[in-house]
Amino acid sequence: MDALSRRTLLTAGAATAATVAAGCARPGTTGKADAAGAAPVPSTGASPSASAAAPSTPAKPPATVIGDGSTSDTGPQPGQPQPVPLELGERPPQFVVFSWDGAGELDDRLFSRFRQLAKDHQASMTFFLSGIYTLPESKKELYHPPQHHVGASDIGYLSDQHIHDTLTQISAAWLDGHEIGTHFNGHFCGPTGGGKWSPDDWDSEIEQAMSFVMNWRTNTGFTDLPALPFDYRKELIGGRTPCLEGQRGLLPTAAARGWKYDTSGPGGLQIWPQKIQGGALWDMPLQSIPFPGHTFQVLSMDYNIMYNQSGDNTKGNPAMRAAWQKQARDSYLAGFERAYSTNRAPMYIGNHFEQWNGGIYMNAVEEVLRTIADRPEVRLVSFRQLVQWLEAQDPVVLRKLQSLAVGEAPAGGWSSFLGATR
Repeated sequence: MDALSRRTLLTAGAATAATVAAGCARPGTTGKADAAGAAPVPSTGASPSASAAAPSTPAKPPATVIGDGSTSDTGPQPGQPQPVPLELGERPPQFVVFSWDGAGELDDRLFSRFRQLAKDHQASMTFFLSGIYTLPESKKELYHPPQHHVGASDIGYLSDQHIHDTLTQISAAWLDGHEIGTHFNGHFCGPTGGGKWSPDDWDSEIEQAMSFVMNWRTNTGFTDLPALPFDYRKELIGGRTPCLEGQRGLLPTAAARGWKYDTSGPGGLQIWPQKIQGGALWDMPLQSIPFPGHTFQVLSMDYNIMYNQSGDNTKGNPAMRAAWQKQARDSYLAGFERAYSTNRAPMYIGNHFEQWNGGIYMNAVEEVLRTIADRPEVRLVSFRQLVQWLEAQDPVVLRKLQSLAVGEAPAGGWSSFLGATR
């Protein structure tokens, strides 16, 4: 769907070191034991949370329709946890963020598939929506991409039916408790991509992405769908740039717009996140994780794993696909285990709704989620929920967590390491 045969996405960096991945826990666990997996996990039936507290369900105010009725403000998002600070000596949860670039619903119904998977395991995710996935190709003259001709895009516009299906999924995903971020619009990479864009260029790209989402009713003519249940101006607090390019130009604009995080860095380590851009934004780049069978690490994204298996050929040797799927799964799990058993750094997994090499990367990600979802203290959250948890913590505690290197367990155990921080 993202036309990645034309991407330059970190092909040179696919074999460079980054950091490890992390996991997540369930509501009702305190996480005070020092051995990973030692705390019992009572079943609460609650939504996934970024704290030990179960989410509350406030009374819903009347919806306020916005603009042409494409979006609306329906009040607080359902199923959101109330983050609380760690107690003295408490082991942090293992957060894992599953995130999706593009996030369109095509005939393969991958959006539906992973929404259901998330529901089955009380998981929240982040869906980075490409704005033009809500804009009909017949209206492409409305898109003015920076440094490109009107209507240009390196990804295809969706059919009207697929736009209709995508809007349906986006609405349902938000009501499920997932985050709707942005993957911007035209997915330009390389010499003519976002790496060359100024802060003003990025501001234009963001404004247009928001406009397409907030005016889909006018642009599509659809009359059989309800308004999206969120105000995108409030919902949008972070994104991931195409091909992980252009962060330098994006950051001033993101900070000026009041965003909370960015996950566009070209590769990071599995350590606790820190703030950038003068403390305005949490930096949450995809991470280098172990790559079974190799001495180098691979970025925690389906494209980079594929590139190290079949190059940019999305229809590689069928005889290798079972082995490649296992390698992809084991790579994610190795990153998860490294963090889970040591520094508990949050893990970020970035994927696309795709069928590369016969869909093996979709299968691998599903296997990973099913494997880790019920591990003690594992919490499958969105980037928004992770940010809220981080900002609820004592800054002294965060500095202690940020001091831990990749694969470094706290000296003396968590009880000692975080036992006298306040």
